[in-house]
Amino acid sequence: MSIATEYFAFHRQLQERGVVFSFAGYLSEGILFSLGEALKQKMSLEDADSRVIKRVFSIFVEQVQNIIRYSAERVEGDLGKPIELSSGMVVVGRERDRFFVVCGNMVCRDEAAELQRRLEQLASMDKDSLKSYYRERLRAPVEDDSRGGNIGLIEIARRSSDPIEFGFVEVTEDRSFFCLKAYI
Repeated sequence: MSIATEYFAFHRQLQERGVVFSFAGYLSEGILFSLGEALKQKMSLEDADSRVIKRVFSIFVEQVQNIIRYSAERVEGDLGKPIELSSGMVVVGRERDRFFVVCGNMVCRDEAAELQRRLEQLASMDKDSLKSYYRERLRAPVEDDSRGGNIGLIEIARRSSDPIEFGFVEVTEDRSFFCLKAYI
């Protein structure tokens, strides 16, 4: 199989799955900004509703920030200033009449159980429960091991039009691949 045939098949598979935007690789805040601008422009060119664009963008940003903060695959260094890059993937697509945002990245297996517990809790909540829980978490002190306010997952669940979907695949003895999908 030629390289063109192989990558055309990959491209076609993405189109068949409704993918309109995807990125896989190392991410930083600067890359997040650039990808976010490209996503907003793409959706605007497709005449998406401005409220939908805002919700998709918000979930996209939260998911990419989670990759940047929590991916177990990262490189760090100093090139005159500290550099930190985290590996993951983010996909935005259309399924029937709605958009979806999927992210995926490696996590440490010892953190996966707690992450799964939190996500199961969020997926089981209705909109009113999510709103109350969000307010409660905003008032709570930030957890010691958190690299953020620990409300990003709640934000994703609140903005999603259906319960979030997620899963884990054990990859090595100490790593699992984590994936999260939200519909808008």
